[in-house]
Amino acid sequence: MKTSGRIGAALTTTVVFLAVVWAVMAVNVLSGYRLTGYGIRPHDVAGLWGILTAPFLHVSVDHLMSNTPACAVLLFLVALSGQRAVWLSSVVTAVAGGLGVWLFAPDGTVHVGASILIYGWAAFLVLRGFVAGKLLQILLGLVVAVAYAGMIRGLFPGDPGVSWQGHLFGAVGGGLAAVAAGRTTRIGAHDRRHGS
Repeated sequence: MKTSGRIGAALTTTVVFLAVVWAVMAVNVLSGYRLTGYGIRPHDVAGLWGILTAPFLHVSVDHLMSNTPACAVLLFLVALSGQRAVWLSSVVTAVAGGLGVWLFAPDGTVHVGASILIYGWAAFLVLRGFVAGKLLQILLGLVVAVAYAGMIRGLFPGDPGVSWQGHLFGAVGGGLAAVAAGRTTRIGAHDRRHGS
């Protein structure tokens, strides 16, 4: 795919995702924030469904506004590598992050927010190049690491009402996706070199 086509596709992916989460936010506001209850509820079997819905839900407009810039930048950068990278990083992050929250967060809490994906996409971008051995991806990862270094604080307990478990396990999910993507790239390059 040409560079212009790749940028256009990445931009479309980013805009569609943001349009969906903002549409969900509008419905949530109009419903009196009833949708927020469909987030991840730790140790509650019914709360497992929140693994699928939590990244699209936010407790307030301010919550979503604070997540939107990082979502836009990080998803766009992931999407430049194509839809496979988007789906791999997003699905693995959502599942690993959601299960981590469900298993280790305290009872009686509800966890929502795209920050699970934000931390996953960031970890994916930072680590993927080192696993794949691709210089441009390594350089991009270093830029992301420097630009979003402040996110490290969110991996640890601190601010009340902030799901550090979602951040931590979202990052773990992104790291797992980076390993899977990097290994696939290495295997593909090896096969091409050896004509198999």
